[in-house]
Amino acid sequence: MSAQATLVFLVVVGARFAVPLFIPLFPLPAIVTALVLDGIDQSVFQWFGYDPPGYQGYDKAMDMFYLSVAYLSVLRNWTSRPALRVARFLFFYRLVGVVLFELLDQRWILLVFPNTFEYFFIAYEIVRLRWDPARVGMRRWVITAACIWIFVKLPQEWWIHVAQLDFTDTVAANPWITPLLLVLAVIAGLWFWFWLRPRLPAPAWGRRWAAEPLPAAIDTAAERDSWVAVHGRIFSSATLEKVVLIGLLCVIYGQVLPGRSSTDLQLFLGIAAFVVVNAAISLAIARRGGSLDSVLAAFGARLVIDVALVVGAGWLLGKAGGGLNVGNALFFAALLSLLVTLDDRFRPVSQVRFARSPEPALP
Repeated sequence: MSAQATLVFLVVVGARFAVPLFIPLFPLPAIVTALVLDGIDQSVFQWFGYDPPGYQGYDKAMDMFYLSVAYLSVLRNWTSRPALRVARFLFFYRLVGVVLFELLDQRWILLVFPNTFEYFFIAYEIVRLRWDPARVGMRRWVITAACIWIFVKLPQEWWIHVAQLDFTDTVAANPWITPLLLVLAVIAGLWFWFWLRPRLPAPAWGRRWAAEPLPAAIDTAAERDSWVAVHGRIFSSATLEKVVLIGLLCVIYGQVLPGRSSTDLQLFLGIAAFVVVNAAISLAIARRGGSLDSVLAAFGARLVIDVALVVGAGWLLGKAGGGLNVGNALFFAALLSLLVTLDDRFRPVSQVRFARSPEPALP
């Protein structure tokens, strides 16, 4: 790979990691930007003469990273509990599907586990631009998800992953497709303007591109510590959800990182242990009122802790005659630190907003 192609690859990958970090603050613009990057990155690589090996695995890993950040931002920002429940199911359903795809390498799996969460997230944020999502009931959110699933994602997943068709080549081979798409676009526009628009309720506010402000009861680190100190548990449904999210995401990345010697199960169990240790550390810090207001400072402190844990684990493995790929271990430590930091800051917001009861302890 030439120096120019290497630079382009690093810039594109860096953008795919950086752009999702804006989703918690500017949900709709940031996730649409991430979606566009997802759609053009391979074309950019090829334009500069580089075709990444194992692109499907890399692409699905990067997709799940920005979807994971989007899901965590749901905990921070969404004011509709029914929408949150639908989003939780859609996200973890897709996460499991991508893991199965990476392990079994069967494209039809992505058709069975379509990425409905992404467009559902966008649909919610489009509603929130002008209207109050909390006024929409569970039935309408389920219908919205079902329509996206059946009429948008199933055809898209079949086109991309089963039929493996290229849009440009298909249009060139079938010239009638372009006028048909234009006619459908005009029909959709007319339907929106003459049927849907008059039936929409009056806007609740002007356009809201930024995220919802945090509830006054938990908009500082001290208030978050107070909540977590009382309601937090190490072994809880929240920790279990965090283990599944981060553990499966790391398994997906484990398929594309070079030099990994552990099995998928060993990697998942190792990440699970790190997540539980981090949960204990977070609870101890909260009970001492030591959380930081700055998310960057909190991430930096968490990263130092996790790197120290990685070094300790590497030393123990060396004593036991095992080995540790330092580069991969540091990558997983950084990924885990980032997601744990976001989860620790965003999950209590959701719990306070919906006046949730204390986390039940798991046996």
